[in-house]
Amino acid sequence: MQSPAAVAAFKRIVNTCLRRSEEGQDLLEYGLLVALIALFAIGAVSTVGTTIHTVFWQTIATNF
Repeated sequence: MQSPAAVAAFKRIVNTCLRRSEEGQDLLEYGLLVALIALFAIGAVSTVGTTIHTVFWQTIATNF
């Protein structure tokens, strides 16, 4: 049978070796969020720009 001290020491060693750093994960999540917002903004601006262009040219065409 194994001693409790040996098991505790083994657990400490395994935890220190296998511990993952989660610091970069937050940065990745923020980067993905910024990319999603940028894609949405580009789509919205493109759609609004096309609509405004169409309305202005229709207005110009009907007045002349």
